[in-house]
Amino acid sequence: MNKISAIFILAIAISCNSADKKTAEKKDKYEQTKETLEQTEKKNPTRFLSASINKERKNLIGEKVVIGQVTNNAKVAAYKDVEVEISYYSKTGAFLMSTTDVVYDLIKPGENASFKNKEFAPKGTDSVSVKVVNAKAE
Repeated sequence: MNKISAIFILAIAISCNSADKKTAEKKDKYEQTKETLEQTEKKNPTRFLSASINKERKNLIGEKVVIGQVTNNAKVAAYKDVEVEISYYSKTGAFLMSTTDVVYDLIKPGENASFKNKEFAPKGTDSVSVKVVNAKAE
């Protein structure tokens, strides 16, 4: 009887240790995946940042005013000093001109940052587009 109870207690102790090891391995794997994701997001900021135009108009002196926002779609990485390229096109879709504006905000994962650009647009401008060109990972 003592041998059976000793074997039973030994089996329980071994199974408890293996569960702890499995939990530790899962945590390590999660941390490793998280680090890999963070590295990927930091290396490719343009893949996780998007820019959009909220409003565009002309002001009293004839400048084209573009109001928009930059959205951080990353899960872990935060970005700062985001460079946004604003491009102007004609009615036929011909490229006329582009300018670069920098958004000097820290944009955390899932957050937005607004920007406003005033520029004398070239004659014949019909539409405007924006895209993220570069950013620094925090």
